[in-house]
Amino acid sequence: MARYDFRSPRLYVEAPLDAGAPVPLAAAQQHYLTHVLRLNAGGQVLAFNGRDGEWQAVLEPHKRAAQLRIGAKSREQTQPADLHYLFAPLKAARLDYMVQKAVEMGASRLQPVLTRHSQVARVNVARMRANAIEAAEQCGILTVPQIDAAAPLLRLLAGRQTGRYLVFCDEDADLGDPLAALATVPPRSPLAVLVGPEGGFAVDERAALLRLPNVVRLALGPRILRADTAAVAALALVQAVIGDWRTDGG
Repeated sequence: MARYDFRSPRLYVEAPLDAGAPVPLAAAQQHYLTHVLRLNAGGQVLAFNGRDGEWQAVLEPHKRAAQLRIGAKSREQTQPADLHYLFAPLKAARLDYMVQKAVEMGASRLQPVLTRHSQVARVNVARMRANAIEAAEQCGILTVPQIDAAAPLLRLLAGRQTGRYLVFCDEDADLGDPLAALATVPPRSPLAVLVGPEGGFAVDERAALLRLPNVVRLALGPRILRADTAAVAALALVQAVIGDWRTDGG
């Protein structure tokens, strides 16, 4: 199991990170550190920006605000798994949960897709990003995933890179061994996982998916899962069988 410093608060920042550099804090970040966590000057923080690794830092006063002073590097930057998660949008609270879990499970890109039976047509990308950052801060993750605006499923499929394997979770698929189905994908391949709306895929959407090369159709067991549960189940299967949970090098 990876060893992280879970005792120090972690903060995502946009600024470059280097030893001795000052990093200004947004008002919300300053409030969080000084009023929620009640850190005083000299309090220890871990800072990361998704590019320069993770750094030890201390909170210090600066004029009317506060800032971080960067110290020593605590972890080198790592590359995220090449794993895209495509999903039909959900209502706010369940979407928040799903975004957080997808980040924890290693997704490097979150792509909302609009389908015929989607129940939600608009997505708050800023809110998704805030949830993704919070999940990364809390779980020791060094990279915040790319978050894209919602787009129609069929348009995304038309522009898809065929070298990226697409794991397509389909409630109408025949029950079988999901581990065996995933084992047909070469380990460490570029991956995308697609979970549709709770109303299911339309006939033409399913047909378009099944015509594509490098598509694995997957059933997630004998029970009907809510979309946010399906996200965790599908990503766990993919990471365990062909993703970065493996330690055997492939």
